[in-house]
Amino acid sequence: MVLGACAAWSLITAAVREGRPEGVLLAILAVAAGYAAGRIGGALLPVAAPCAAALAGVALAITLPRLGPDPAIVPPLGHAGATAALLTLATGAACCAAWAAKARAPRLALGLLAVGATVTAAVLGSTSGLLACSAVLLCSLAAGRMPHRGLGIAGLALTTAAVTALTWAVADRRVPDGLSGSLEGRLTGHRLDLWHDALTLAERDPALGVGPGRFGELSTTATGTLLSDGKPHSAPLQQAAEQGVVGLVLLAAAFCWVLFALWRAPRPTPVVLTAGAALTGLAAIAAIGNALSFTTVSVGAGLLAGLATARPLPEPSPAPATRPHSPV
Repeated sequence: MVLGACAAWSLITAAVREGRPEGVLLAILAVAAGYAAGRIGGALLPVAAPCAAALAGVALAITLPRLGPDPAIVPPLGHAGATAALLTLATGAACCAAWAAKARAPRLALGLLAVGATVTAAVLGSTSGLLACSAVLLCSLAAGRMPHRGLGIAGLALTTAAVTALTWAVADRRVPDGLSGSLEGRLTGHRLDLWHDALTLAERDPALGVGPGRFGELSTTATGTLLSDGKPHSAPLQQAAEQGVVGLVLLAAAFCWVLFALWRAPRPTPVVLTAGAALTGLAAIAAIGNALSFTTVSVGAGLLAGLATARPLPEPSPAPATRPHSPV
């Protein structure tokens, strides 16, 4: 219902504002397809499926550095957010597979795979990926000592809210000068200008926004850039600018639904909290980058959520031994 509402609202705002909802609809379809595949794979192969997903994520990050056919997406922003997101999801999938494994040797090998994804982020020069992957590893280790998942899920929700609030404050230029200068050095002034333009457009029409896909046409920073992807490089700010308050609320509802599904999932608590940590890392990366603009990332997010919420098939019980009939 949440994904359906997201699709319907994007169509409504596109019809009113003459926007282009194709990108939003493709992302929703990718998440739904990944989630369905994850539920099936997690039910049939609770260890092999997340292991294969982790290997695929690392392979994509290494072999497809551009992660998309659009040649117009160039530095200073580029594809770094998508690479960081893929490696974060791969780390989470490898840790989930390790917790699901019963034997010691496969668990150790899968743990090394998770560490390898983190090292890959460092080798590729992805600072955000290295931080997010390291956070997922630490959260996965802590999840093994947490008997109840409710507190962990609440902490993940608060972390996402804090990152979003900080992004909003930076876009509104309501942070101290010292912190603003430090963030500008790390995030680049170009990105901060895009955030400010997105917030300005959101305040201009908070009800419906300017329409899906129209940020690049109306942003002074984007139109003044020689090569631009037309994105504000922040998922919540893009939703607010292009689809108004309702679009932002629906985006938050989709993430909250994922956390709720993880809380109710039948999988072990370490698996659930590890997947939640990886998806929270993705949310943080998407709040400061354009990670969700890539179909591979959207599919990966849905896939990991599906793997962590799948209900594994029950093992067949051994047939009861029959006693031979004694002769009468």
